[in-house]
Amino acid sequence: MFCSVLSAVISGVDALPVTVEADVSDGMPQFTIVGFVSSQVREAQDRVRTAIRNLGITLPPQRITINLAPGDLRKDGTRFDLPIAAAVLQAIGVLPADVFADTLLAGELHLDGTIERITGILPTVLMAREQNCRTCLLPEANTAEGKVVNGVRIRGLQSLQDLLAYGNGTLEDRPESKRQPEATEEYKVDFADMHGQETVKRAALIAAAGFHNLLLSGPPGSGKSMAAQRVPTILPDLTAEESLEISRIYSIAGMLPEKQPLLRCRPFRAPHHTITAAALCGSGFHPRPGEVTLAHRGVLFLDEIPEMDKGTLEMLRQPLEDRRITISRAGGVCTYPASFLLVAAMNPCPCGYYPDRRRCVCTPRDIRRYQARLSQALLDRIDLRCDVPAAGYTELTAAGGETMTSVMMRRQVMQACAIQQRRYRGTGILFNSELGPADIRKYCVMDRQTEKLVEKAFRRLGLSARGYHHMLRVARTIADLDHAERIREEHVSEALCFRCGEAPDLDTGTGRSIIKEETERYVYGNLANKEYT
Repeated sequence: MFCSVLSAVISGVDALPVTVEADVSDGMPQFTIVGFVSSQVREAQDRVRTAIRNLGITLPPQRITINLAPGDLRKDGTRFDLPIAAAVLQAIGVLPADVFADTLLAGELHLDGTIERITGILPTVLMAREQNCRTCLLPEANTAEGKVVNGVRIRGLQSLQDLLAYGNGTLEDRPESKRQPEATEEYKVDFADMHGQETVKRAALIAAAGFHNLLLSGPPGSGKSMAAQRVPTILPDLTAEESLEISRIYSIAGMLPEKQPLLRCRPFRAPHHTITAAALCGSGFHPRPGEVTLAHRGVLFLDEIPEMDKGTLEMLRQPLEDRRITISRAGGVCTYPASFLLVAAMNPCPCGYYPDRRRCVCTPRDIRRYQARLSQALLDRIDLRCDVPAAGYTELTAAGGETMTSVMMRRQVMQACAIQQRRYRGTGILFNSELGPADIRKYCVMDRQTEKLVEKAFRRLGLSARGYHHMLRVARTIADLDHAERIREEHVSEALCFRCGEAPDLDTGTGRSIIKEETERYVYGNLANKEYT
């Protein structure tokens, strides 16, 4: 007898439909699984056969063939145990042949018939809804995750006994477990902990408002890591679409909390500087998400970035530009989303104290070699570069005083993001950092005087086309923070200041500047005196 049920396989961040077919025919007693399956799936024959026997059901001494279609799609993992068992029980006549119509099944079996939780449930249920399935039979431990998706009935199974009860129409609905309250964004850190460093806070504010990449450079102990760890406290709230995107990724990676099936907080990933390229970008014979994907719609913090392997660093160039990463392996090709806010920190030299010649022991050659570990191609993709000077004794011991807190900064970020949402409604763009060249021409509108300043900066500073576009995106974000419809000179000046790491001299292309007074008044003066309400 031939029977089939519907299941799914994970490919990238999506689930693809797989039909599990079972046929019982005359011949030598044999249990065979075909259909481009991995060793994990092939081992299912022993788990299924033993679980059914321990259920008190004897398989007939016939040839049992299981096919997982389509045959050109590789199947991996233990999620096919439950659908294989269901198809076999149908094929031998224990369950009605049409009982699993419009139903998707997924789950791992123990030898005693109990059903174990699996990963990737969220994309699986989303795919089931697209396939017009009315019901999903899942492990009991995965039901909370499955119920995040509306429009599909989720039934949790604890064992094969529950599967038989469902097939015979006797499975009782279990009482709904008490719904866990949604997690709120509560942070134990605050930018108010940083005394002084108003320029660093301003750079973090701009980075969060437009999702711009940020490089912090300064001596050891100056507060680079401290600032980076506080960036999540000022990021805007997740939209429903972003929350679902992140939850799908963490579901596939097996990192979705059981009691929180839908993530509400932006991720913050801070891998050690010894991380390998495979762990950063994704790895495995069958590709798995790496840190750049786990940081999607959140922050990827790379401390001591020059200490990282140069080949690993260069692999960041594609996701920083394309906001996705494609991994090609013998086991398949997967494209993962990788739209993250990069925050990197570095010392200015190997000892960390340049340009303080009283403490710096590095030669000019050592300094050049150390700073050259970050290629120009990678630096060109970083929008904001900010020096983090060591805080003085007076700043550290100051009590109270006017300073930017995370609450104040986040309020400004939310206002700027609201402006961007209204401006880009219906375009698929969420932040200014996502603007393409055509979008920049449309949305980065300047008056004639500002255009002259941009032209002068482009020529004198030798900006690349990418650098020019990145600078205008930052200027657009600064204008949004200022609630300005058009980009003005002061917005471009501040963007140039953070682009170059200092206020540039547009006459010579180096040194301090003809816009020094204007820039420093805006960056250092106005911020210190700005009132926050």
